[in-house]
Amino acid sequence: MPKKKRKNKAPSKVWTKYKVEGDKLIRSKTCPKCGPGTFLAENKERFYCGTCHYLETRQKEQK
Repeated sequence: MPKKKRKNKAPSKVWTKYKVEGDKLIRSKTCPKCGPGTFLAENKERFYCGTCHYLETRQKEQK
């Protein structure tokens, strides 16, 4: 049997969850259930945790 070829995995891009403004380090939202280290994915109108499926909706702006 021939050996299977391994596919390259995409990097996690964790560095996109941090911002440096002056001397402050700003982190993205973390999951309240999973704790620090598990970031919430930011979509247009919601935050989502892929690990525990926690969902948080954003408030719509009233005109």
